Amino acid sequence: MECPLCFSRGDLFYSQPEKEYWECTNCKGIFVPKEYFPNPVVEKERYLTHNNDVDDPRYQKFVSPIVESVIENFNPVDHVGLDFGAGTGPVITKLLTNLQYRISAYDPFFLPFPKLLQKSYDFIVCCEVIEHFQNPAREFDLLKSMLLPGGQLFCMTHLFKPGIDFSAWYYKKDPTHIFIYREETFDYIMEKYQFREVKIKNRLITLIV
Repeated sequence: MECPLCFSRGDLFYSQPEKEYWECTNCKGIFVPKEYFPNPVVEKERYLTHNNDVDDPRYQKFVSPIVESVIENFNPVDHVGLDFGAGTGPVITKLLTNLQYRISAYDPFFLPFPKLLQKSYDFIVCCEVIEHFQNPAREFDLLKSMLLPGGQLFCMTHLFKPGIDFSAWYYKKDPTHIFIYREETFDYIMEKYQFREVKIKNRLITLIV
């Protein structure tokens, strides 16, 4: 089985009656074969079940690592950003816009504005998005191409780490989570897409141009 991120060989990692998970021998990503991908209708319906109320304090707190990192590294006068995969409730866009940041929201299902993908940005945020990538190689190539020199890509996802019981892990139970990352996977992404640095702090991964 070929890894959709680095195209190296994958070995069967975990199997259950309705799905298989394969582990890349190179980048160590864990991926679901194409035959188990949800179709677009099912995928959209799943996203519609998410309670992403932009005014919910709990939701705002959840995304706060990204918001705080943007504020620490960029200012609303000189820098522009993109909320990539903003979903039904673009809370990061709302919070940063309230602080006078210039940020646009894109989502292939709910905010399908492809012209936004032809522009360049100082920062891009992907909150709980990258685990849904059916073609992560193409998506990371796109994200890197949109970043200006000195730009940063902020991703939030739950990394698979030693000590986690994969068979019982809540994160794999979402049928739209089809690519799971390890820290080693981001080492590969940094080198492959020529990021200068990668920083990992809990669920927040920052890739720096």
